[in-house]
Amino acid sequence: MLKVENLHAGYGGAEVLNGVNLEVKAGTVVALIGANGAGKTTTMRAISGMVRPSKGRVLVEDLPVEGLAASRIARLGLAHSPEGRKVFGPLSVEDNLLLGAYRHLPHFLGFRSKAAADLKKVYDLFPRLEERREQLSGTLSGGEQQMLAIGRALMAQPKVVLLDEPSMGLAPVIVQEVFSIIRRLKEAGITLLLVEQFAKSALEVADYAYVMERGKIAVAGTPEELRKDERVLAAYLG
Repeated sequence: MLKVENLHAGYGGAEVLNGVNLEVKAGTVVALIGANGAGKTTTMRAISGMVRPSKGRVLVEDLPVEGLAASRIARLGLAHSPEGRKVFGPLSVEDNLLLGAYRHLPHFLGFRSKAAADLKKVYDLFPRLEERREQLSGTLSGGEQQMLAIGRALMAQPKVVLLDEPSMGLAPVIVQEVFSIIRRLKEAGITLLLVEQFAKSALEVADYAYVMERGKIAVAGTPEELRKDERVLAAYLG
């Protein structure tokens, strides 16, 4: 579904990624963990087109997308729920969700009526968003904004969802709720690449995981294998 081969990328003249290789198979949840500054978010941004790779390949269903504009990559089926949520605060919850559907629905006549089925799916997953559908997004709690960011990504009917640090800045009880949501997405067969600061929680929901160090993949394996790896235990699971 998603393959990354020898990916190099950075900012200005500084290279952050130094040959990243990973794969996300259809219907699986893959976790990308590592210390702050390891290159996890840059990897996500390079995959989705927010940062242009200097070298390497990104394939979505075997179609090369590296170097394409982020908007074009989104239309090809990759949705990015970014670090920090990035909801549009002055807009209502429902208007934020409808923005997510923009890529695959008619832009004028019939937009809202044809988006109704997508909205229902999101509201079934997140009843709290339906309760607040007319509320300004900037007034939501952090956990509700994270639900909205995920829901907006799902409105695009994506083939792959990139979920970057969904627990960032949230209270522990809300973090548990977010991971409950990720489990439901997994049960629904949604393909996910998850970057997460809480390695233990990420491994509990993942089918496979990669550990990044200094812009490269240092360790890869199933959650069971990584839990037995002494390096991973010492650095992330101790």
